[in-house]
Amino acid sequence: MMQNLTKIRLAISTCPNDTFAFHGILNRKVDLLGLDFQIELLDIQQLNEGLFQDRFDVAKASFHAAAILSDRTFVLPSGSALGFGVGPLLLSAKEGDSPGNALANLEFTRTLCPGEFTTAAMLFQLFYGEAIEAGKTRVEHQVFSDIMPSLKERAADFGVCIHEGRFTWADEGLFLVEDLGTRWEIETGVPLPLGGILARRGLAEETLARIQSVIRSSVVYGLEHRDETLPTMREFAQEFDDEVLMAHVELYVNDWTVDLGSEGRKALSVLSKKAIEQRIIPASQSAIEVYQARINRNL
Repeated sequence: MMQNLTKIRLAISTCPNDTFAFHGILNRKVDLLGLDFQIELLDIQQLNEGLFQDRFDVAKASFHAAAILSDRTFVLPSGSALGFGVGPLLLSAKEGDSPGNALANLEFTRTLCPGEFTTAAMLFQLFYGEAIEAGKTRVEHQVFSDIMPSLKERAADFGVCIHEGRFTWADEGLFLVEDLGTRWEIETGVPLPLGGILARRGLAEETLARIQSVIRSSVVYGLEHRDETLPTMREFAQEFDDEVLMAHVELYVNDWTVDLGSEGRKALSVLSKKAIEQRIIPASQSAIEVYQARINRNL
């Protein structure tokens, strides 16, 4: 007799750290514990928008979106991307720009960000909010993979770069204005939380516990079988060079991806506090809550 499987609408990004971490699930290399994952792979802004529309049970999201959706979702302890030296880069189409003069002294510029609710866009708002409010730069949003080409074509003045572009911007003839992650680290002293796995609060407790266990197993499987994950990453990546893909994994997949732990939870708290201080999210917004199993399934 066939087992009745619990269907889970799961969505992750196409970036290498997600396809690496979810390789075990995508290729059924780990025990799925009776869950039937219906998987979509999408751009991060599409993921954020899908969560706002309640399209998914579980999905990767920017922590910016997680802060807004905190009353409707949990952050799962496993699957997150955060750390030191992982932040988005503010790039320029021309040489010589620096944080001191890039935006403050210009009357009007155009800055590209990879989506309204991305953490990259939140960081740009945190650090360059005065320039935005003064009309010195207009923020526009594009799919992350289109930002560097737009800069090269001089269709914009600045761009906030994420994912594989962090490793390839110099080869593309672009120029670094500021590492927004480094600035975050200096100002806060905590790792930068970029994105994590959100789960609907309406899911049954026993289902949530199984989902968390499967995702943790998949992350650990990837870390223990790194070479095996390369074909999965290549299938969806914007950049096909294996060294770049593995450099991406080394940067974004770490102990906090296995489990956020106390330091990861603190970083989420700091992000929410900063966003409230800059009026990016309302002060009445409930804090991001990291899921903690309330039943003992021995998972």
